[in-house]
Amino acid sequence: MSSERVHAANETLECVTEHERILQEIESTDTACVGPTLRSIYDDQPNAHKRFMEKLDARIRNHDREIEKMCNFHHQGFVDAITELLKVRADAEKLMGQVTETNRRLQEAGREVGTEEVIRCRIQQRNMATTVEKLQLCIPVLEMYSKLKEQLDSKRYYAALKTMEQLEKVFIPRVGQYRFCQIMAENLPRLREEIKEISMSDLKDFLESIRKHSDKVGETAMRQAQQHRTFNSAVAKQASVGHYTKPLYSLNGRTHSHTPNGLLMDEDAMDEEDGDDEVLTAQDLVDFSPVYRCLHIYTVLGDRETFENYYRKQRKKQARLVLQPQANMHETVEGYRRYFNQIVGFFVVEDHILHATQGLVTRAFTDELWNMALSKIIAVLRTHSSYCDDPDLVLELKNLIVIFADTLQGYGFPVTRLFDLLFEVRDQYNETLLKKWAQVFREIFELDNYSPIPVDTEEEYSLVLSRFPFHDAEIEKQDFPKKLPMSQSVPQIYTQVKEFIYASLKFSESLHRSSTEIDDMLRKSTNLLLTRTLSSCLQNLIKKPHIGLTELVQIIINTTHLEQACRYLEEFITNITNVSPETVHTTRLYGLSTFKDARHAAEGEIYTKLNQKIDEFIQLADYEWSMAESDGRASGYLMDLINFLRSTFQVFTHLPGKVAQTACMSACKHLSTSLMQMLLDSELKQVSMGAIQQFNLDVIQCELFASSEPVPGFQGDTLQLAFIDLRQLLDLFMVWDWSTYLADYGQPTSKYLRVNPATALALLEKMKDTTKKNNIFSQFRKNDRDKQKLIETVVKQLRSLVNGMSS
Repeated sequence: MSSERVHAANETLECVTEHERILQEIESTDTACVGPTLRSIYDDQPNAHKRFMEKLDARIRNHDREIEKMCNFHHQGFVDAITELLKVRADAEKLMGQVTETNRRLQEAGREVGTEEVIRCRIQQRNMATTVEKLQLCIPVLEMYSKLKEQLDSKRYYAALKTMEQLEKVFIPRVGQYRFCQIMAENLPRLREEIKEISMSDLKDFLESIRKHSDKVGETAMRQAQQHRTFNSAVAKQASVGHYTKPLYSLNGRTHSHTPNGLLMDEDAMDEEDGDDEVLTAQDLVDFSPVYRCLHIYTVLGDRETFENYYRKQRKKQARLVLQPQANMHETVEGYRRYFNQIVGFFVVEDHILHATQGLVTRAFTDELWNMALSKIIAVLRTHSSYCDDPDLVLELKNLIVIFADTLQGYGFPVTRLFDLLFEVRDQYNETLLKKWAQVFREIFELDNYSPIPVDTEEEYSLVLSRFPFHDAEIEKQDFPKKLPMSQSVPQIYTQVKEFIYASLKFSESLHRSSTEIDDMLRKSTNLLLTRTLSSCLQNLIKKPHIGLTELVQIIINTTHLEQACRYLEEFITNITNVSPETVHTTRLYGLSTFKDARHAAEGEIYTKLNQKIDEFIQLADYEWSMAESDGRASGYLMDLINFLRSTFQVFTHLPGKVAQTACMSACKHLSTSLMQMLLDSELKQVSMGAIQQFNLDVIQCELFASSEPVPGFQGDTLQLAFIDLRQLLDLFMVWDWSTYLADYGQPTSKYLRVNPATALALLEKMKDTTKKNNIFSQFRKNDRDKQKLIETVVKQLRSLVNGMSS
C-alpha cells in the first residue's frame, strides 16, 4: 500500500516538472511551434491536460497581475503625454496651412518660368559642379607646389626633392592637361639643378671650413689620446700594486649628437666640456650635415657617383695640402704639433665619414689616402728632424710622433712604419745628445785645473764619493786634509755620463719595447758616447798646445780611474733596465778601450812633449867648436835640461811604472840622438879637440843623470845604454885609439862596437886640417908630421870601410 503511494507521488512530481518545462517553452518559443508542444500534453496521462490547464490558468493570472502593476506604474505618464499631444495639435494644424500655402505659391511661380531658362540654369549648375570638381583636383597640386616653395626657402632641399617626386608621380598626372601644370612640370628640372648647385656650394663651404679647422679636431683627438695614455699608465701602476679602476670613457665613441651652434664649438664651450671630463668626438666639433644633405640629394637625383667622385677628388687635394709642411717647421715643437694636428684632424673626419655614410668613402679609399700620407709624413720627418740640433726638441718630436701614432691607431690606421721611423729619430736624438755632451765635456776639460782633488773634511770626501765610485784603502786611512789622485773633471765626467744615460732613456719611453731592447739601446748609445764623443774630446784635449807634461800626467791618472769606473756604469744601466749583464745578447760597454786609447795617446804626447822640451834646451846650446881646451865644467844649458828632467820625472811618480820608465828612456834616447846630431851637423865644418873634451863633459853629466835612477824600476845600467853610442865615439877620439878600432872592427867583442865608420869618418874629417887656414892640426904639422900622415891613413881606411858597407 505504501509503495503505491510512493509511486503515485513520484508520478505527480514528474508531471508537475514537465508542465513547468512546457510553460517555459511556450513563453520563450514562437507561437508556430506551440502545437507540437500542446499535443505532447494530450499524449501523456489521461488527466494530465486538466492539471496543465490549471497550471496554465495560474500562470496567466500571475502575468495579468504583473501587467496591471506596470500599467498602474505608467498611467500618469501616459496621461501627461496625451495632454502634451493635444497642445501640439493646434500648432501642427497651423504649420500644415503654411506648407499648403507655400506649395501653392511655388506652383504658381513655376508656371511663369520658361523651358529655356531651366535648361540654361541646369547647364550653369553642371558647369559649376564640374569647375568645383576640377578645382578640387588642382588645389592639392597648388598646395604641394606652395609647400615646395616653402621648403626651398627654408633650405630643406631633401624634403623639397621628395615633394617634387610626389608632384611628378601623383599630383601633376591628375591635371596634366592644364597649362599651368605643364609650366610647373617644366620648372621642376630647373629647380632640381638649383638644388644640386646649392648643395654643392654648401659642400664646398664645408670642405673649405674643415680644411681650416682640421687642426682643432686633430688637437682634440691627440689630447684625448694623450689623456688615454696617461690614464692607462696610471691604471698599470695601480694594477702593479693590486688596485684597478675601470676606464670611464672610450676614445673612439661615435654616438654623440651634432653640435647645434654650427661647424665648430667655441673655445669657451670646449673648455667647459673639458672641465666636465666629457669626451668630444668629431661630430661634437664638426657639423657634418652639409655632407649628409648633399649625399642624400645626389642619391635622390640618381647622381651619387658624381658626388662620390667629386668628394674623394677634393679630399685627396686637401690631403696633399695638409701633408705639405711649413719651411721652418723644424725650428719649434709647435710647428710639428700643428702639422700633426692637421693630419689627425683630416683622418678623424674621414674616419667619421666612413662610418656615418654608406659608401661615400670606403676603407680601401681611406687606406690609400693613409698610405700616401704615411710615405709623405715619413719623408718630411726624416728631412726636418735632420735639421734639429737640440735634443730636447727631438725628444718632444718623438713624444708627438708617439701620440700621433697612438691617436691614428685608435682609429684603425696602421702605424708600424711610424714606430720604425722612431728608430731613425732615435739615432738623430743620440747624435744631438752626443753633440751636446761633447760641448759639456769640452767645458769640463777647459775648467779643470788638472791637479788632485783636495778634501779637507769628511763631508767633502763623502760628497766626492757620492758623485764618483772611488775606493783606496791607503787614502782612506790618511788624515784630513788629503788629496785624491784624480782631478775634479773625473767625477764631473762620470756624472755627465749618467746624465747622458738618463737622457737617452727618455727616448725609449712609450716605444712599446722590451726591457732587453731598451737595455741594448742604452748600452749602444753609451758606447757611442764613450768611444766617439768622449774619446774625441780626450784626443783633442791631449793635442792642445797649452796642455803640458803635468796636465798629461794628470790626464793619464784620470783615464785610469774612469776606466776602473766603467763597471759601475754597467751596474747603473742594469739597475735601470733590470736586464742581467749575463744575458746572451747584452752589449758590453767599450769604456775600457776608450780610456786605454786615450791613455796611450797621452803617453805618446808625453814622449813628444818631453822631446820637444829637450829640443828647446838643445837649441840653447852655444859651443865654441874651435876652443883649444875645455873650461872643466859642463855646459849651462845641459845642466838646466837635466834639472828639468829630474823635476819632471818626480811628477811621474803617480804614473804607472812602465809609463814613467818608457818616458825616461825615450827622453834619454832623444837627448843622446840630439847630441849626436849636433856633433855631426853638416853645417858644422871644424871641431877642435877642446870642443870634443867639453862635449865629453856634457855627456858625462847625462850619464850621471841616467845612473841616478830618475825613475825607479830600471835594472842595472839599462838607462845609461841610451848614451852608449856617444860614449864609445867620444872615447875613441879622446883616447885616439884608432888601431884598436880598426883592428877589432866587426868583432862582437870590439871595444867600439857601437861606433859606425861613417860617423867616425864624418867627425874625423871635421878635425882634419884640409887647408892652410885649418888651425886644428897646425901645431901637429909643425911638431909631428907623422901623426898627420896617420890621420890620413885612418881616413882612407874608414872610407874603405864605409864603401864596403855601402856595396
